[in-house]
Amino acid sequence: MPTAPLATACRPGCAACCTAPSISSPLPGLPQGKPAGLPCPHLDDALRCRLFGQPERPAVCSSLAPGPEMCGSSREHAMAWLTRLETATRPHAT
Repeated sequence: MPTAPLATACRPGCAACCTAPSISSPLPGLPQGKPAGLPCPHLDDALRCRLFGQPERPAVCSSLAPGPEMCGSSREHAMAWLTRLETATRPHAT
């Protein structure tokens, strides 16, 4: 029976997943969502999410679990991986 990949603990001071991707759903202070590359305004000075565990936290944030493929060994790796994913999944203008 295959096993699920092990989750990775968040890297302190990283916040790549709170910066690189866009968020299309509304969140407090950003009713139109967050554009890609913009750090979430709900990060504290230590780059931790102030909405973590709160009902206002967007579902997409709760569903994005850290893992070795995404996080790699550095914030730079995570930013590059998430930026590629953002670009690959961006809706095309018609």
